[in-house]
Amino acid sequence: MQDFNYVIGHGDIIEHMKNAIQMQKVSHAYILHGEEGMGKKLLAKAFAKTLQCEAGDTVSCNSCKSCLQSDSNNHPDIIWLVHEKASIGVDDIRSQINADIRIKPYNSKYKIYIIDEADKLTEQAQNALLKTMEEPPAYAILLLLTESLGKMLPTILSRAIVLNLKPVDKEKITEFLMDNYHVPDYLAKMAAQFSGGNVGKAIKYASSDDFGKMKEDIIHILKYIEDMELYEVISGLKSLSVSKNNIEDYIDLMILWYRDVLVFKSTQKPDLLLYKDELSFINNQAKILSYDNINNILNAMEKAKIRLKANVNFDIAIELMLLSLKENSNG
Repeated sequence: MQDFNYVIGHGDIIEHMKNAIQMQKVSHAYILHGEEGMGKKLLAKAFAKTLQCEAGDTVSCNSCKSCLQSDSNNHPDIIWLVHEKASIGVDDIRSQINADIRIKPYNSKYKIYIIDEADKLTEQAQNALLKTMEEPPAYAILLLLTESLGKMLPTILSRAIVLNLKPVDKEKITEFLMDNYHVPDYLAKMAAQFSGGNVGKAIKYASSDDFGKMKEDIIHILKYIEDMELYEVISGLKSLSVSKNNIEDYIDLMILWYRDVLVFKSTQKPDLLLYKDELSFINNQAKILSYDNINNILNAMEKAKIRLKANVNFDIAIELMLLSLKENSNG
């Protein structure tokens, strides 16, 4: 079932959507912005389902034909753009949206188009979409889901309502994991803490038998990185990442470590740390590293994630990140 009651957090966005429905001031275009796992798809599904619900309320009835079609991902007037390439091209927009949008809804008030991974839209595709956004039919609604507003044209941003997803309260995530995934409280708390307020990540961590081992392996490298040669660090991380699909999880854990270093350097408050058990090492690195060193390391890790998403050569992306990490690890 996909409705607002199943969304964890994001109360301000849900309230905005409900108010728009109640006041009959639904925009023709929305951009849901947030990192992977934050809940963009769930919000888009819940919003689309509620808009199409035959009850016409600010919450879906979950029992009408439209709601049942939404839950089965088989609603004729809720269209998800599909693409098979690394980018979403102009032909995808023209064939799946522009050529279809003038056809009135089959049996609903709205015709809703959802573009997941909208940051993969090429400039030409965005320009093609812009023409539709400038003069949309009264029944048309576009929902764009993106991890990066920087990849969207200013003209696209100016014609849509941008809804920024914020980190979810960690206590809510902990309670959600315990109630819905039946994990022990200590694991739920740890997963919630390391998720950074990202429910999707928290679910993945809590459901993974390897999470504790991942954390230990990363800590071992980060504790002794200043004493290791570059090739040793590269070899160590590559050996940990048996599957390239796991590398971003390792990078996220490394980012959280250096954020702890930054936080402790600024506040000297152990209670604010995620890696509380490693206080002595965090304290030591906070003394050695300058603010510039830490920021350089964090920036290098974020760039590595961007490069990996852009399908840059795996080895090159990781080696560039570790080179910066190693160069900045001795203060």
